Amino acid sequence: MTTSTDHATDRPITLSAPSGIDRSAHHRLDEAWLAAAWSHPTTRVFVVSGGQALVDDAPDGRTELVMTPSFEAPPTENHRYFLGTDEEGVRYFALQKDSLPGRMDQSARPAGLREAGALLSERDAGLLVHAVALENWQRLHRFCSRCGQRTVIAAAGHIRRCSACGAEHYPRTDPAVIMLVKDDQDRALLGRQVHWPEGRFSTLAGFVEPGESIEQAVVREVAEEAGVTVGEVEYVASQPWPFPSSLMLGFMARATSSRIQVDGEEIHEARWFSRDDLRAAIESGEVLPPSGISIAARLIELWYGEPLPRG
Repeated sequence: MTTSTDHATDRPITLSAPSGIDRSAHHRLDEAWLAAAWSHPTTRVFVVSGGQALVDDAPDGRTELVMTPSFEAPPTENHRYFLGTDEEGVRYFALQKDSLPGRMDQSARPAGLREAGALLSERDAGLLVHAVALENWQRLHRFCSRCGQRTVIAAAGHIRRCSACGAEHYPRTDPAVIMLVKDDQDRALLGRQVHWPEGRFSTLAGFVEPGESIEQAVVREVAEEAGVTVGEVEYVASQPWPFPSSLMLGFMARATSSRIQVDGEEIHEARWFSRDDLRAAIESGEVLPPSGISIAARLIELWYGEPLPRG
């Protein structure tokens, strides 16, 4: 399945664009191949720690992941994750460490996906989102959910195996729906979560529940959070969102009612915005739009018709 693009701006959704990396999953259990790949002189490695990696801002304006040959990488025996191979045959690995290494030249800085995701190349962003997702899962799933014993890493970071009961555990991805809801006046429904700063508005979103289709989740979440009923639902695109383990499934939805009644628990305030309303509110500073890295911004821009103003 190809990732939809934002036709209003002709830009792929951040973190969803093709990275040019073949994940080469068939090599993950081949220890001899992995050892040879690790020792190859063209192999490149970067460290991930707490959702961050070192990035370097080049003089020409590019921001790049700081990667080194494997023989220069910090030592580790277990937390070495194979991420894939590019079209030129270069293999990429991520190392999970308790802290990021220092840089002698002091030109690099630590950054996470929220800070650097939109600045990195499609290749680097794809590698980092893969590594961060694995790191989050590895840190949170060290024990077997079947028997409670400690698990060990296998498949180049993509499996945790229990040596006591033999159970295998795989990285967790939680599907979540995120939707731009429009009414019969072509206004957009935006809400503000309880814990967000004053003025921050975005699309509604929520997790898919067990036994529920993604379309049903869109209808339910909008009703629960804003009291608005939804009819037609159209899928737009997805975005990996490893904070810590979500896959955001983006939709455009058509409201069949316009009366708003927020739940007060997740959503503190929700409003209908015309395009003129939203432009004026952003330019005056009354409304803070969602981060440009998020699929929420792209969904709003699809409705808005052009990149959002930044107050």
